[in-house]
Amino acid sequence: MAEKVKRVFADTLYWIARTVTDDSWNRPALEARHRIGEVKLVTTDEALTEFLTALAGGGQYFREQGASMVREIILDSDVDVIPQSRQSFLDGLTLYERRTDKGYSLTDCISMNACHNEGITEVLTNDRQFDQEGFTVLIAR
Repeated sequence: MAEKVKRVFADTLYWIARTVTDDSWNRPALEARHRIGEVKLVTTDEALTEFLTALAGGGQYFREQGASMVREIILDSDVDVIPQSRQSFLDGLTLYERRTDKGYSLTDCISMNACHNEGITEVLTNDRQFDQEGFTVLIAR
């Protein structure tokens, strides 16, 4: 029987740090990825949308880099991209409504739900909001 590969969620910050080499989180993100070893990364269409939105204002170069990175992610057999749907949006909205005392974005809520649904407990991010929700945050300074 084949051994099950560990799955780790890759949040928007991770994709930004991987793409923008002079980003302050680049080195911590790469170190965290190296530390966790062989894993299957999981992300969502919504996280990739947020990633592209974050790069959009950086001009042509960053827009091209972002689009190229998203195409690589989608084709990478070591990354599962969970597609967006009306249900993921509505479930994310429900969590968003339940956490009015938090600063969670809708994308964070959708990502957290995806982690719960997939049985994922570790997240490649520095976002302490995932920590507040009980996940292990893997990127630290």
